[in-house]
Amino acid sequence: MKRILLSLGILLAFHSIGTAGYREDFEKEFLTKPWAGGQTEESACIECHSYKLKPKNIPQLQLSMHYQNGISCHDCHGGDPKDSSMAMSHQRGFVGAPEASEVPEFCGKCHIGILKNYLASGHGMALESTGKGPHCVTCHGSHKGGRFIQLANIDIINEQFCSQCHSYERAKVMKQALILVEKRMQGIDQNLNRLKDDGVFVENEEKALFSTHVDFRTLFHSIDVDLVKNRTDEFIRRLHDIETTIQDTFKELRFRRTFSAFLMLLFAGMTVIVIIISKSEGE
Repeated sequence: MKRILLSLGILLAFHSIGTAGYREDFEKEFLTKPWAGGQTEESACIECHSYKLKPKNIPQLQLSMHYQNGISCHDCHGGDPKDSSMAMSHQRGFVGAPEASEVPEFCGKCHIGILKNYLASGHGMALESTGKGPHCVTCHGSHKGGRFIQLANIDIINEQFCSQCHSYERAKVMKQALILVEKRMQGIDQNLNRLKDDGVFVENEEKALFSTHVDFRTLFHSIDVDLVKNRTDEFIRRLHDIETTIQDTFKELRFRRTFSAFLMLLFAGMTVIVIIISKSEGE
């Protein structure tokens, strides 16, 4: 009996050790690698943060628009993601996390047009003169504190954010001026996806929408209600041109489907006639 109990104890001990090792491997795979889609290169940044630094930030990073579009840690923070010993090396361009006053320039390395408009806006001037004020992370979030970097959208203008510094009334006017263009862009995007599902080549229309979208977001960051109102017609015209092309494509698709159905009915009718004639001649 003692031998049996001793054997069971040894087996349980090995099982616990094996399970612990498996759990660690599983957590590593879960936090550092995507579950679906194309496989990405190993990142020393993600591997280290997953265990030693701030593991809660990694899932937030993977939810961000940057990560979903192939932009990883080193693209913003520098360093060498392939070599853990050089991942935070200033010789490899590592800059780490910026201070609040440095955030606009940090993000503006890629978002150049938006940075220019932001610096000229009331928000940018407040940050520059006082060291305090709303900046990119204030509205768009980061991969800290349970938030993640969001794509710019009309819902970012809301009372919760805006009323932290001033009343919501002026921001509300800005939102109302922008919302028409926003809805038109959303509708165009949905129609382009419908066309793509039908196998239609829409790359030119997607590029035109993307260009309009970028210019619209750049204007958005000026925080200038009058300027937004004055330029609304320009964006509406650009979107109207894209919508016209899309509607023409839908019409052509309907025509092709109708014509194909007509040909099928014609073929079926001719087949029936041939069968009837063949039977008549046989009699």
